[in-house]
Amino acid sequence: MAMYKEVIRIRFLMMLAYRVNYYSGIIIYSINIGAYVFLWHAVYGGKPSIQGFTAIQMATYIAISWMARAFYYNNLDREIAEEIRDGSVAIQIIRPYSYLMVKVFQGFGEGLFRLFLFSIPGMIIVSFIYPIQLTTNPLVWTQFLISLLFGFIVNVEVNLIVGLFAFFILNNQGILWAKRFLVDLLSGLIIPISFFPAVLQKIFAFLPFQAISYIPSNTLVKGLSIHQWLPAIGVQFVWTIILALICWGFWSKARKTLIVQGG
Repeated sequence: MAMYKEVIRIRFLMMLAYRVNYYSGIIIYSINIGAYVFLWHAVYGGKPSIQGFTAIQMATYIAISWMARAFYYNNLDREIAEEIRDGSVAIQIIRPYSYLMVKVFQGFGEGLFRLFLFSIPGMIIVSFIYPIQLTTNPLVWTQFLISLLFGFIVNVEVNLIVGLFAFFILNNQGILWAKRFLVDLLSGLIIPISFFPAVLQKIFAFLPFQAISYIPSNTLVKGLSIHQWLPAIGVQFVWTIILALICWGFWSKARKTLIVQGG
């Protein structure tokens, strides 16, 4: 674990070297949030609520979802693909550590940087600009943070699986773009899942994407009771295990089919 703690520290310091990009990112995210807030304000058109969300809850949901995205978002899939293309993955595989675990902790180090220097400052700024309402209940915040951590793990596992596709198809750029769009849409970032038709909601219930953004954001916005939250966190936990097994299966197969380009 000492080695993985060092991996987290190094990735955090690497991100710190480019912190100006993330300070400017707060402005960009604030503009994105504003665009969606005004769009949904027009959709509501004075209605008290739609699909169980009041106008203020929707504005809060948008702000929470985008700032949470800053924590769980990473480019591990792209990094893996690049290391496969340039051949550096061959060196990393023979080193005395788990390649996938290093990627997970690198993502966590990046996530911690984004959380403390992007998400939290950004949320404070956004709260003064847009009409959002955050709970003061410490239990709800604890539930949210636990759920957000599971959302991060699920997103990392999805990225690892997509990145490992490069072992088999060598160029997975198309999959990377498709994955990014699907995660943003099906995780509830752009549109809350409860706004989709009932048929699609049932389909989405069998997909892991809701565990990334919708469940954590809904936990905080709706202030779920412990009896409502436990089934939700159970869904996230189950997908964490399922995706971990898929990652391990892909990795076991990928190491046997490695073709180094260049290197």
